[in-house]
Amino acid sequence: MTRLRVVSPAPPREEIEAAALSIRGLRKSFRSRLVLDDVDLDVRPGELVAILGANGSGKSTALRCVVGLVEPDDGSILLAGREVVGLRGDGLTASRREAAMIFQHINLVKRLTALDNVCCGGLARVPTSRSLLRMTFPDHLRQEAMRCLDRVGLADRAAERVTRLSGGQQQLIAIARALCQRASVILADEPVSALDPAAAGRVMRVLRMLAGEEGLAVAAVLHQPELAKRYADRVVGLVAGRLAFDLPPDEVDPDLLDALYAPDEQG
Repeated sequence: MTRLRVVSPAPPREEIEAAALSIRGLRKSFRSRLVLDDVDLDVRPGELVAILGANGSGKSTALRCVVGLVEPDDGSILLAGREVVGLRGDGLTASRREAAMIFQHINLVKRLTALDNVCCGGLARVPTSRSLLRMTFPDHLRQEAMRCLDRVGLADRAAERVTRLSGGQQQLIAIARALCQRASVILADEPVSALDPAAAGRVMRVLRMLAGEEGLAVAAVLHQPELAKRYADRVVGLVAGRLAFDLPPDEVDPDLLDALYAPDEQG
């Protein structure tokens, strides 16, 4: 059986400095269970990085550390060149604007329309007194939200309540909201796991487009190696909290994937 090991060299310093997201030595334990063990990862502007691994390998925990939903035990996370580990209060709020999180369970406001949900991505740029009611979204924000909907191909559904849209369309609304947030990094945590193959492909094409055309840095946790190989610039594998490989898609072969998901590799 193929034994996994780190197979990519450390990137040059200039690549680390150019990364929109740079993680070094990330460690996290929950009680006695080590979930992340000295993980390094860079995601550059214009790049889509897919993160693969079995359940419990630390994929989602790594993304949650970036936006402060989980506090790491050790390590460094540079987001848009700024250290985010240890931030609190206004500093943490400001850093979260740089990274938009898209979840497996689509987190939209069900009573609102598609357009109003996208407008919510820009609330940080609206005075509190103007953001209490959806009707007070300023015109410039609504226009920006419409452009974001158009980028994901759903401008014609702007006035519909999101509960009337399919799961794939709702996930695209969540992506449009992230775009309206003006984040430099999109973190997608299993964004297509609940979608049928056609909808999953559409979501991945939009994420690929946002990386390539908008210059965003996109990190996507996936359970579908075929989607990772089709849409990603790099594929990262995690095993029991450790980086197993970081490779171009065409170098991720079936033996490597078999070893990635083998029970004895999970520790």
